[in-house]
Amino acid sequence: MANAVLVVDMLKGFLEEGYPLYCGEQARRIIPNIRELLQQELAKGSKVFFICDRHDLDDLELKMFPPHCVSGTEEAEIIPELRDYPGEVIPKNRYSGFFKTVLDERLQAVRPEKLIVCGVCTDICVMHTVADARNQDYAVEVPTDCVASFNEEGHRFALDHMDKVLGAKLVSLE
Repeated sequence: MANAVLVVDMLKGFLEEGYPLYCGEQARRIIPNIRELLQQELAKGSKVFFICDRHDLDDLELKMFPPHCVSGTEEAEIIPELRDYPGEVIPKNRYSGFFKTVLDERLQAVRPEKLIVCGVCTDICVMHTVADARNQDYAVEVPTDCVASFNEEGHRFALDHMDKVLGAKLVSLE
């Protein structure tokens, strides 16, 4: 049985300078690691899902955060370093990739042995996606060198929380 890789919010709006929620150089450093992860998992026959933030201008999340990853804009596109990898795009407009999306339906069809979750931000969309995956009894693995956040303290908290509270397995790509 193959795995499913959930690539969370590896979008221009979070990974390219000039956008209001740019996560910084620490986030850019995970790009080569995610490329390696995708190559390894695709070679094993795993399925890839790009979980992508997409907001309408009247989205309530935009009351907490500046407008970002607005539907139809360049900011909401997968970064060039990852966009050529085969995978299904699952748009989302909340933190979790499961909330009001078709993700669980697609995963039920694949029946993965485990979910491997990578991307940004560790303490927001990655952690909430992992929480929902664990609440639905998926085995979850988080490669710690394939996640990042603009908030280092939040990043560390989220890794600890996913490990000790949510029961996700933290691993290293190496």
